[in-house]
Amino acid sequence: MAVRNAGQYSTSNGAGTGAAHAELVGRLLDAAVVLERDQVLDIGCGAGGSSRIAARRAPQGWVLGIDPSGPKLRKARSAAADAGIGNLTFEQVDVQTHPFPEGRFDAAISHCGVMFFADPVAAFANVGRALRPGGRLAFVCPQPAQECEWYVVPIAALLGIEARPQQVVSACPGQAPALFSLSDPVRIRQVLGGAGFTDVTIEALHVPRDAGRTAAEAAEAFLSAGPARDLVERHPTLTRHVARARLTAALQPYAGDGAVLLPDAQWLVSARWNGDMLSR
Repeated sequence: MAVRNAGQYSTSNGAGTGAAHAELVGRLLDAAVVLERDQVLDIGCGAGGSSRIAARRAPQGWVLGIDPSGPKLRKARSAAADAGIGNLTFEQVDVQTHPFPEGRFDAAISHCGVMFFADPVAAFANVGRALRPGGRLAFVCPQPAQECEWYVVPIAALLGIEARPQQVVSACPGQAPALFSLSDPVRIRQVLGGAGFTDVTIEALHVPRDAGRTAAEAAEAFLSAGPARDLVERHPTLTRHVARARLTAALQPYAGDGAVLLPDAQWLVSARWNGDMLSR
């Protein structure tokens, strides 16, 4: 597989499989108007949580979950088999370049899996060609970093500063994480319009992020993928042991009832494929 979007390999696919994740995916499937006989493409499916929910929503249809990460897809296949879901398959592909059958799907969805494309217009156009005429696209992506407490709190803890959103964003070294590449609604509309989509709608959501069952588990999750891990790897003096201790302490106030829930801010985006625009 030729991979042009290597950043997806090392970036978390978002929240896990708790109630918050299920709520977001439910909203996502509603926006994509997934019906019981639909053929659904799940982009950046990770370990397959969103794919399994989609397959249950379309019991007489079929879901294809795609992701560039082989290890995540192995977990996805195992979880689908354990759940006895038969209308669901997974493939390891690069969305930007994979030759999908044209007009194969009724809907394409993504829970935090579309922010890492090297060429987002090309990637979304490729997804569009896989949709039937008028096919539906819906995805969830983060709002700007300063609006996402799940980002501000751990990064502030690792940097040893107060969790003031703009201060944290300004203090974090290096380029802004790629996961915020579609955090500007103007850019979302530009990318989707350039790719051949119309009727773009963008809705603000504030569904909390389930980071783990305990503060210690959540700290380990943050250290295993995403911006926190990248910061620790780049930091000249911050050890993993110290980072884990700082994160655990910072996340403890958000723990309770078997889950660590951090305030989050997402965009729920929906659009329709109108690929004939590209030939005009």
